[in-house]
Amino acid sequence: MVDSRWQMLARRSRAVAKDVRSFATAVVEAILIVTFGVQVVRVDGFSMAPTLENRDRLIVDKFIYTLSDPRPGDIVTLYYPPDPHSLFVKRLIATEGDTVQIVDGRVTVNGHLLQDDYVIPVYRDHDNWGPETIEQGYDFVMGDHRNRSLDSRHWGLVPKKYIVGKVMLRWWPVQDMKLF
Repeated sequence: MVDSRWQMLARRSRAVAKDVRSFATAVVEAILIVTFGVQVVRVDGFSMAPTLENRDRLIVDKFIYTLSDPRPGDIVTLYYPPDPHSLFVKRLIATEGDTVQIVDGRVTVNGHLLQDDYVIPVYRDHDNWGPETIEQGYDFVMGDHRNRSLDSRHWGLVPKKYIVGKVMLRWWPVQDMKLF
């Protein structure tokens, strides 16, 4: 009788230890995924409209740029250069070595007109900027709502190390879910 109680207690102890190990493993994996893999962010503001709207919820792939460089057209999260504690969402327009110029709101990269059909006419500004060649180790970003966006035209180039990840999915609101 005593042996069976000890055996039952030992089985329960092993089961609890197994559950604790499973929980600890899940916590460590979740921390690793959030730290190195994905991040959930919320859009604050209208600078990426109509592509992204205020309060949209996004899934950002933080791992992808360890394998490859960001490419023009990618929607990225980045640390705001004047205040690296803030996170911004913008579209990558040009990378190191590219020459960017804006004439009457039309963007050219290396002398070619940027195909930016995602910018609707009422969101297009008519400003001039550049030309400027993007320095090594930097990128140039802009918002899709060109006349309501603070971006590289205002605060300069973005150090590559400030690019956090690529926006992969808008998951909220559900009816507007979209892969990028």
